[in-house]
Amino acid sequence: MNISEEERNAVYKTIFSRRDVRSDFIKETIPEDVLKRVLTAAHHAPSVGFMQPWDFIVINDNETKQRIKNGFDQANSASKAMFTDHKQRQYQKFKLEGILEAPIGICVTCDRERNGPVVLGKTIKPEMDLYSAVCAVQNLWLAARAENLGVGWVSIIEDNILRDALDIPEKIEIIAYLCIGYVTHFKDKPELESAGWLPRRTVDKAIHYNKWSAEKI
Repeated sequence: MNISEEERNAVYKTIFSRRDVRSDFIKETIPEDVLKRVLTAAHHAPSVGFMQPWDFIVINDNETKQRIKNGFDQANSASKAMFTDHKQRQYQKFKLEGILEAPIGICVTCDRERNGPVVLGKTIKPEMDLYSAVCAVQNLWLAARAENLGVGWVSIIEDNILRDALDIPEKIEIIAYLCIGYVTHFKDKPELESAGWLPRRTVDKAIHYNKWSAEKI
């Protein structure tokens, strides 16, 4: 099945216009069929040995979201103290989550024991199941963008907060907590790029041929 030029362009447009959304969510319910399409796209991510190690916990309960928000606030205070001077002042200006504002949260997990102790493709690199679950996150993110839904990845939170709030067993790895919902708009550039936190590297600096080149760094 070939991809048409129009379809190809739509894929690239979705990739380049994807954003990490924190502050622009609106209180509009996500229809069940839209959410199901997004999660189905995530479920069709590539996975090592076709083990499909991911699960998706959908959170729409305000009390649960508040517990998670409290955990973020604690972790954010500790994280802020790790930066100094100008970077700390910049850090304090950023809104780094939309836990309460987004209509739903999605916690993506990884069951590393799914399909037994020996999995095709994990025999030498056992961490491939974790990478597979991250691929599911990326599929989810791009599918959400194609549905005009914003997504924000909340990484400033301790796993034990999510484990306690969502009853996640110890043997299950937590990959991501995502805020998802419709937004007022999508920014032209990633927020941290626009704010001057770090510049975008050119793609040429990221491409090496045949061997690692220290000159690229």
